[in-house]
Amino acid sequence: MTRTIVILLVLAGGCSALDPSAMQQPTLYSLDTVRSQLQAVRLPAAISPVAPTLIVNPPRAAAGFDSQRIVYVREAHKREYFAHSEWIDTPARMLAPLIVVAVENSGTFRAVVLTPSAATGDLRLDTEIVGLQHEFDARPSRVRFTLRAYVVDNATRRVLAWREFDEAVPAATEDPYGGILAANRAVQTVLGQLADFCTAAAGSWQRELSAAKPGR
Repeated sequence: MTRTIVILLVLAGGCSALDPSAMQQPTLYSLDTVRSQLQAVRLPAAISPVAPTLIVNPPRAAAGFDSQRIVYVREAHKREYFAHSEWIDTPARMLAPLIVVAVENSGTFRAVVLTPSAATGDLRLDTEIVGLQHEFDARPSRVRFTLRAYVVDNATRRVLAWREFDEAVPAATEDPYGGILAANRAVQTVLGQLADFCTAAAGSWQRELSAAKPGR
């Protein structure tokens, strides 16, 4: 009788382990806060009719940052992942619409279009997430966001400008949520810098185009 009870308890424990409802589901986080803040920025009253159109390619991500898992670092050259906290989508897919909003709000471009799209443009923006990680090698911990960007002349395929942005923001608390808030601030700062970078590249392109016109 005792042996039978033990077997039943083992079987019951095994079933609960296989039951998805009995397993802890991850908490999901996003960068939506950044998007809402960017959308609140006031657009310029008018955009020049000769302003260029910018095509934005979906961001790429370096190895290790191309999944929904949230990366943290305690030691150099060693990446780890939070067990019960994840991004709601990959950082690259969350970042794509935020880039469009940030660059649109600069008022520099006639249109900013995220590919895939049938639209054609004068310039193209290519970006890569080099890193997005919560670093615990110092106190307070910090989140570091590194983004590499290229502005390309669509007609000539020439790289007009490139830059690597790197922003580290201290976390208010030493846990995943503190890191998420810091990540939001780091991304927001970099997107503002990215918009300025695109504006400067477009200005250089327009000056070159104007200088190349006959009679100039």
